[in-house]
Amino acid sequence: MKNTEIERKFLVTSDDFIAQACANYEIQQGYLCKEPGKTIRVRIRDERAFLTIKSSRLRDGIAKFEWEKEIDLADAQELMHLCLPGAISKTRYIIPAPPYQGAPRCWEVDVFHGRLEGRVLAEIELGDENEPFVRPNWIGEEVTGLPQYYNANM
Repeated sequence: MKNTEIERKFLVTSDDFIAQACANYEIQQGYLCKEPGKTIRVRIRDERAFLTIKSSRLRDGIAKFEWEKEIDLADAQELMHLCLPGAISKTRYIIPAPPYQGAPRCWEVDVFHGRLEGRVLAEIELGDENEPFVRPNWIGEEVTGLPQYYNANM
């Protein structure tokens, strides 16, 4: 379904992922709205910026509605001043994962900075909630669906 995000989220047990990364970038993000069932986020990723609207689960399971559009960097910098307290700063590492039925997959590992220093989370986006995937040795406990691990709640 268009605008659907299906992701699994995990704690990370070691920094072995860094040697496997094919890219990384810095992210600053803030929230214009954090209400039960929906968030509106501004994200600056290096020199690009995005506005994202997310909903809670679409139905039983882990699928969520996600609408994201690239916006002007200067506009995003202004919007960051309007965000709620608790902006997030993190480095995201991209680690290739085995493709599934020809579709590319990758792990995104977020290493948080500032007040969240020490927190490291990994996500993999899937095409289907039941899609199999390979868990690297640095993946720990699954935290998919646990609200305390949503960026909007940190």
